[in-house]
Amino acid sequence: MPGSRTDLSRLRATLTTFFALDGFLFAGWVVRIPAVKEQTGASASALGLALLGVSAGAVVTMMLTGRLCRRYGSHPVTVVCGVLLSLSVALPPLTHSALALGGVLLVFGSAYGGINVAFNSAAVDLVHAVRRPIMPSFHAAFSLGGMTGAGLGALVAGSLSPTQHLLGLTVTGLLVTVVAGRVLLRIPPPTPPQDTRRSTSAPRRPGTRARPLVITFGLIALCTAYGEGALADWSALHLKQDLGTTPGVAAAGYSCFALAMTIGRLTGTRLLERLGQTRTLVVGGTTAAVGMLLGALAPALWAALVGFVIAGLGLANLFPVAVERAGALCGPEGVAIASTLGYGGMLLGPPAIGFMADWFSLPIALTSVAALAATAAVVGLFVGHAAER
Repeated sequence: MPGSRTDLSRLRATLTTFFALDGFLFAGWVVRIPAVKEQTGASASALGLALLGVSAGAVVTMMLTGRLCRRYGSHPVTVVCGVLLSLSVALPPLTHSALALGGVLLVFGSAYGGINVAFNSAAVDLVHAVRRPIMPSFHAAFSLGGMTGAGLGALVAGSLSPTQHLLGLTVTGLLVTVVAGRVLLRIPPPTPPQDTRRSTSAPRRPGTRARPLVITFGLIALCTAYGEGALADWSALHLKQDLGTTPGVAAAGYSCFALAMTIGRLTGTRLLERLGQTRTLVVGGTTAAVGMLLGALAPALWAALVGFVIAGLGLANLFPVAVERAGALCGPEGVAIASTLGYGGMLLGPPAIGFMADWFSLPIALTSVAALAATAAVVGLFVGHAAER
């Protein structure tokens, strides 16, 4: 019957598959960016503008997807966006100019933003039904999918052209979407238990007094994503330029951070059950701030790497908690608001670090990640209890 333990277990496995697929497809595209840049003949600045298509498409689509999920349900919207994401990932290597690349990345970004809102909304419903804080496990699947996609991309880069590789991702994505989508469409959205609190069992529209809280949780997501974006783009340069490491060792900096985030999310449910959401936000933000201060300012390589690991563990569960709380307050549109703000933070991080590095230095610029992580901890302390009432 709908909402039975078997249905909930199948739904959790199916949503986990979509999260992993999303990370897998996105990472597969990212590792082929250098080859696509060479194929299109784009300059660095032209490529940068083209890549904004992903961000623009995602930001524009996220709010629309929230409305579509409320009208048609998050399960069918997830499946449709999965098909679109799988098809659009094959488009970039078919272009031969930066302008065309930007156009197809706008489509790809729209599908990427849409599926993120849709499956996060479905995951929020499931979290309330099972009455366990399992949201981090879904984001761990995304991280694992991303690591798998990046690793596979590195392995096949020498033997397959970008067109062949990304077309293979399309086929894989469509097959997974068909199989997992059939299961997802057969399972009705779970009904929360009758004795859950009103804030989690009856999501409200963002027009109510809950909207300021949703925006506040979105700001926590922004602070978290700012750090992810900054470390993805600048950690290797910091280790190479400021600590004098080799390029290979420098690349290990972000790998340590990403692996720590994955481990943190895999253990996130147990952490949330022990600490609760508010203390998880406070402890996570504080831990990330301490770790990034060490990672940015340490004079030795080993200390910087330890700092990146600590920062990854601290940031790991902030975004999942923020999105889940926003969805609990305002349903799919709450998820859309928090996701849009979070994605904005990921966009803001890399260029902000670059400007600050020019004005001061790269190590000083990276301390802004610590400052925003600490801000997330303070904000979480003040709004967590209010949202749980």
